Amino acid sequence: MTSTTTTARRGFLHTLSGLTAGLASLGSLSANAQTNVQTKPVKTSSAKRAAGAKYMGDFVAPKLDKVKVAIIGVGARGSGHAAQLASIEGVQFVGIADLVEVRAKKSEAAVVKFGHTPKVYFGDENGWRTMLAETKPDAVFIATPWSTHAPMAIASMKSGAHAFVEVPIATTLQEMWDMVDVSEATGRHCMMLENVNYGREELLYLNMVRQGVLGDLLHGEASYIHALRFQMENGDSTGSWRTFEYAKRNGNLYPTHGLGPVAQYMNLARGEDTFGRISSFSTPAKGRAAYAQKSTKLTSPKFKELDFKGGDQNTSIIKTAMGRTIMVQWDETTPRPYSRHNMIMGVNGVLAGFPNRISVEGITSNYHNWAEGKEWEAIAAKYEHPLYVRLGELSKKMGGHGGMDFLMLYRIIECLRKAEPLDQNVYEGCLWSAVGPLSEKSVVEDGNSQVFPDFTRGDWKTTSPLKIIA
Repeated sequence: MTSTTTTARRGFLHTLSGLTAGLASLGSLSANAQTNVQTKPVKTSSAKRAAGAKYMGDFVAPKLDKVKVAIIGVGARGSGHAAQLASIEGVQFVGIADLVEVRAKKSEAAVVKFGHTPKVYFGDENGWRTMLAETKPDAVFIATPWSTHAPMAIASMKSGAHAFVEVPIATTLQEMWDMVDVSEATGRHCMMLENVNYGREELLYLNMVRQGVLGDLLHGEASYIHALRFQMENGDSTGSWRTFEYAKRNGNLYPTHGLGPVAQYMNLARGEDTFGRISSFSTPAKGRAAYAQKSTKLTSPKFKELDFKGGDQNTSIIKTAMGRTIMVQWDETTPRPYSRHNMIMGVNGVLAGFPNRISVEGITSNYHNWAEGKEWEAIAAKYEHPLYVRLGELSKKMGGHGGMDFLMLYRIIECLRKAEPLDQNVYEGCLWSAVGPLSEKSVVEDGNSQVFPDFTRGDWKTTSPLKIIA
């Protein structure tokens, strides 16, 4: 564990006990005609949990010997999930829903290869609702456009299923509160599918932090840099709907790939610390409009007419309740190499990714130089995460972003079958995703800091840190 002393932490939590409720009194978000900034009042952490509702932080659902699985959306992302889930022991695939027949039937064929006989729904925008009613799944995986995440997850939980939602978990604070409330009322998990938390490097650094290698943690950096302008030319795929999000919203719309691992290193919303405030700035919006004007292969000619408001890069600074800092960056426009820059700093040194490098007193030979390449691998061999030791080779064989997708899906099914808490809870998914709407509001207000809601209503202080799963 990190070396914050028990006495100091208890004293800090005592002084903080009334702070998180006060910090989260966001009120209504200001309107702006050029953005998607939320204008309706949203709940705050002072709102009481409904009578009979369950806190889901360390929640354990009843054990399932067989997990009846259904999926909504089998396009670029969901088709991979469907094929991998079908291969996992203990899964009974019962339903596939997609608007497009060819996509639904392609995933059906992939699933049938593993001996499953799912019902398939297509051509009806409410087919997924019919699927929930007819197949009665235990777990629903949602890989659809962002605006549908919250309503589909809420309906799935109300139907009796656990909901597993692609990133971000939702796009507005109100949707996030609604998901929290329904999860607590139904006693059903609602987990965001943050696959990067299952990458080798991220698991390794989590294990090293838990073993106290860095000492007290001070600062993290989390980026998602991915040149995706070409998606405007990809037909009926991700770019066909995300392009309009980029046009109307100005902030960090996709924060969780970099931020999720850093948040779990720091035990945020898990007993030790939590997000406090965020300040955010965006660059001018130039790249996407220029690309659209030059392209002769756009999926829609409307892309040339869009007045893009979303800055090409967004940079945000988060200050946690304990005073730690996190820099979060997002850029899906600029033509530059891919990076999930991932850095965690403590009093003893630094662990970083893209490229992988370490500098820690007592572990690396000289803290003025990075341990990279063979030296990094030698350190990794000593501290490799037990989950990766157990399943790393299988996950690489099964694929999905180097195996992290398979490892995430495997763990979900394993937790449901063994009656264990999930590796990510609904509050983490909402907390990390809240960077989206809060950064938008901060950008509108020229960087004014915005306060994070406390989706746990103060219960993060008693939530267990994520264990090092063997």
